[in-house]
Amino acid sequence: MTAAAIDVPEAEAGHGHVSPGDIAIGVIIGRTSEFFDFFVYAIASVLVFPQFFFPFADPLTGTLWSFAIFALAFVARPVGSFAFMAIDRQYGRGVKLTSALFLLGGSTAAIAFLPGYATLGSSAIWLLALFRMGQGFALGGTWDGLASLLALNAPEGRRGWYAMIPQLGAPLGLIVASLLFAFFTASLPAADFLEWGWRFPFFVAFAINVVALFARLRIVVTPEFQTLFETRDLQPERASVTLRTEWKTILIGALAPLASFALFHMVTVFPLSWVFLFTREEPTRFLVIEAAAAALGVAAIVVSGKLADRIGRRRLLGYCAATIAVFSGFAPQLLDLGQGGEIAFMLTGFVLLGLSFGQSSGAVSANFGTRHRYTGSALTSDLAWLLGAGFAPLVALWLSAQFGLLASGAYLLSGAVATMAALWLNNELARTN
Repeated sequence: MTAAAIDVPEAEAGHGHVSPGDIAIGVIIGRTSEFFDFFVYAIASVLVFPQFFFPFADPLTGTLWSFAIFALAFVARPVGSFAFMAIDRQYGRGVKLTSALFLLGGSTAAIAFLPGYATLGSSAIWLLALFRMGQGFALGGTWDGLASLLALNAPEGRRGWYAMIPQLGAPLGLIVASLLFAFFTASLPAADFLEWGWRFPFFVAFAINVVALFARLRIVVTPEFQTLFETRDLQPERASVTLRTEWKTILIGALAPLASFALFHMVTVFPLSWVFLFTREEPTRFLVIEAAAAALGVAAIVVSGKLADRIGRRRLLGYCAATIAVFSGFAPQLLDLGQGGEIAFMLTGFVLLGLSFGQSSGAVSANFGTRHRYTGSALTSDLAWLLGAGFAPLVALWLSAQFGLLASGAYLLSGAVATMAALWLNNELARTN
């Protein structure tokens, strides 16, 4: 069923017709706000938290501890999905989104007020871990079904184009977060930045969440969306039932994007940590390089939509996984070759990330039964991020510090192999493209 096929009564016309363009804007705003939160925390995990919360450890160990807490959000996210699906069924999507986004924004703002280890001792670390889990738990409730609604509205032969739209939020969120931190690191003395300057991006994240909330609520409370909800096209099924019925599809769907999700952190979070710890590069300049590379990633995501509609999503994902495997064999070493090597790594990595990440989300969602699509898509996304990205900065930095940058390439290679195996197993995906 598509939005065009829904008969909305005249009496409901006052709510306004929601076009695919409106849905796309809501999706982009929502995803950009989520990824902005994500990258604000990730950047602070490198530039601030090792010194602020782990001053008793050397810089490398402090960063590894910081990345360990970073991963807690990905562990808590599936738990949040279970809890918020129940709220969705009982009280509706508006209540779920409002509570989830305020929890997300509140957890993010709470981090901004945290005293450091020098003031609270180990309690500061435990509070940081608690609020980080709060972020992850809340993210489990931000799944609004708009991406699925967008897919249901996709014209014949345009599935790849519509699939890439939600993915634009990642590089857009990174661009804003990187430039905001670059501004503060360039404008403030190091002592002031570490004491209070880093807190402002977390306050901005809360404000952006409020804007995103209203942009998404404008759509999810419309009669069209409610009609799809009532016809079970966007019905939140019990997570336990969906897992029991669709576990094979969820597993394959979680493995299919591992190459792009592993690459995601290899070109966003990990390079910043390596350059900051093991080179004399100023963080401000590298953050600007990262923002510029992310802009190139936006263009690559758009191109992925065109390519997927021409050659098929499965084939594009397979080609990208094979290219990522090749990239893993030489690219990480570029980070040790000075500014030119860093730029080459970032630009090449973001082009490849855009092409693969643009089609990685929901690649097997069409395989779900109608009643399981909404919950199944959410659980698949949670599991994919946990397996592919949650521990990537921690593992990649530890491997590189112990065995050299080539070892982080081996980690990336494992993600590419998992993607190719999942695509081979998922014959149904080939028939739906």
